[in-house]
Amino acid sequence: MVTRLLVLFIALAVAWLPNSPVFAGYGDGPGCGLGADLFKDGKKTIGHQSLASTTNQLASQSLAITSQTWNCTNNGKFSKIEEAMLFASLTFDNLSQEMAQGGGEHLASLATLMGVPEEQQPAFFAMTQEKYATLVQSGETTPAAMLKALQEAMAAHPMLAQAR
Repeated sequence: MVTRLLVLFIALAVAWLPNSPVFAGYGDGPGCGLGADLFKDGKKTIGHQSLASTTNQLASQSLAITSQTWNCTNNGKFSKIEEAMLFASLTFDNLSQEMAQGGGEHLASLATLMGVPEEQQPAFFAMTQEKYATLVQSGETTPAAMLKALQEAMAAHPMLAQAR
């Protein structure tokens, strides 16, 4: 009975191991994170990569990626819209109020995140105030819906279309 369980365990381990996160990207190494930093001596053995990958999992590689530490960088490819979405999610109530008023610090920050040059921001503020009802619709009041409507309004605006 014990032999059968041992054989079953080994068979499952062999079937699972190649697909495990430990061996993901074996040829490229563990990528970035604390594990990659600790085991950066250039060895590409299964043992070193397993230790690096396991360390990354224990030390939260995703935190290193989002904070851009331990050689985890996005090479500036975090898009403007992702930054704007995060900002809008955190400040949605203030943004909605400032859009209705046609200006404010939060709205200026959003304009900057969306790539609106400073000299075009007054036009951006006026457009958000003018189109407030369609930008912040009563039926769908989410940051994502507001940003989508804002991008569409900017694309149709003669001066703001270039800022996109």
